[in-house]
Amino acid sequence: MAEDDDQSERPPTVRGGGRRRLLLILSGVLALLLLAGGAVVWLGYRKLDGNIGTDTATGKLLRQDESERPERGPQQARNILLIGSDDRSGANGEYGYAGGQRSDTTILLHLAADGEHATAVSIPRDAMVRVPACELPDGTRSTPRFVQFNWAFELGGPACTIRTVERLSGIRIDHHLILDFTGFKKMVDAVDGVEVCVPRAIHDRNAKLDLPAGRQVLDGEQALGYVRARETLGDGSDTQRMGRQQEFLASMVRKVQSTGVLLNPTRLWPLLNAATGSVTADEGLGRLGALYDLAQDLRSMPTSNVVFLTTPRRPYPGNPDRDQLVQPDTDRLFAALRADGTVNVRAYQVPASPSPTLLAEGVPTVLPYDPSADGSPAPEPPPGASASPSPEDGPDWAPTGSPGASASALPTAAPTLEGRTADQEVCSMH
Repeated sequence: MAEDDDQSERPPTVRGGGRRRLLLILSGVLALLLLAGGAVVWLGYRKLDGNIGTDTATGKLLRQDESERPERGPQQARNILLIGSDDRSGANGEYGYAGGQRSDTTILLHLAADGEHATAVSIPRDAMVRVPACELPDGTRSTPRFVQFNWAFELGGPACTIRTVERLSGIRIDHHLILDFTGFKKMVDAVDGVEVCVPRAIHDRNAKLDLPAGRQVLDGEQALGYVRARETLGDGSDTQRMGRQQEFLASMVRKVQSTGVLLNPTRLWPLLNAATGSVTADEGLGRLGALYDLAQDLRSMPTSNVVFLTTPRRPYPGNPDRDQLVQPDTDRLFAALRADGTVNVRAYQVPASPSPTLLAEGVPTVLPYDPSADGSPAPEPPPGASASPSPEDGPDWAPTGSPGASASALPTAAPTLEGRTADQEVCSMH
C-alpha cells in the first residue's frame, strides 16, 4: 500500500507530460492563429469598407425636391440607378479628353420584392428627354430643358439624373451607384476575364480592340473597349452598344456566380477590392455590409430571372443621331416595374426598319413614327449652344392628356420586349 501511495505521488511520465505540453502548445498556436485570423478579417473589412466612396450631397439635393418625386414602390422592392461615368480626369484621362463628365451608361435595376427577379433597363444616353429644373451643388437651380438624357449628369450630377429618370418612369429611385472606367477594368481582371461572342473580327484602334471572330475571353482593357465602342461595331448605333453591354453583364453575372470565384479567396478578394474601390454609392449603400447584402440578393437569384433590356427607342425625327422613346411601349415597361411586375424578353434581332418591336400579351405590334399618335414634341435642334426649356407639364409617365394623374390606368400585364436573360449562352444571340 505504501508503494502504491508513493507511486501516486510520482510526477507524470515523460510521455504523458510531453503529450500535455504538446496540447498546450497547439492550443496556444491555434489561439494565436484565430486571433491573427480575426485581425486579418477585421483589417480586410476595414480596407474594403474604406474603399467605398459615399455620396452624401445627392441625398441632400433630392430631399429639397421631395414634393416632386414619385411615391415609394411596393415594400421590399428596390430600384437602384447604376451610372457609368465617362469622367476623363485622373486615371480615366487615357480614354478621352479631360474635363466634364456625363453618364456614359445608365441602367435602372429593379429588384423585385420576392427576391427572385431582377430587371435591368438600359436608358439610351442619346434619348431626347425632358430634364427638370434641378437644384445644383452651388445653390443655384437649372432651368428645365429638352436635351439628350446624358446631359442631366453634366448639368446636375447624380441628383439631376435621378430626377430625370423618376420623371420619365414614375419609379422612385431608392439607391444609386456610380462606376468609373478604371474600376470596371479591374473588376474584369479580378475574375480572370469575361467570355463574349464576337460575330465578326474587330480591328478598332480607338477602342484598343483587335479581336478575331468567335468566342473570346476579354481582359479588362479589351472589355472596356468592347462595351464602349460604337462607331466600328455593328451599325454604329447606341442601341447595339447597349445590347453588347447587356450581353457582357449577363456573362459577368454567370462568371461571378460560379464557385470558381465565390469560393476562391485568391480570386474573390481582388474582385471585392476592385468593386469597392471603383464605386461611389449613396448613403444607404455606402457601407460594405449593404453592398454585400445586395450582392448576396443578386447571387441567390436564378440567372434565368435576371433580365436585361433597353428602353424601346427609335431614331429621333430630324436627327438620326438622337433617340426617341417609343410610346406606349415605354410606359408599359415602366408601369410593369412600378407594379413590381415582371418583364419577359425575347432574343434581339436586327429589325428591317428602325422601329423596335413590342409583343404585348403575345401579339406582335410594330409602331411606326407618328407624332400625333404618341404626343411626341416637335423636333428641336440638337443640344449644343443652348437648350430650349420645356414647360413643366407634369411627369412624362402620366397618361396622355392627364398631367400628373395616376399611372395605374396603364396596363400592367407583363410585356415582352427584345432583351436577354443572364442564363443565355454567350453565342446564342448571334
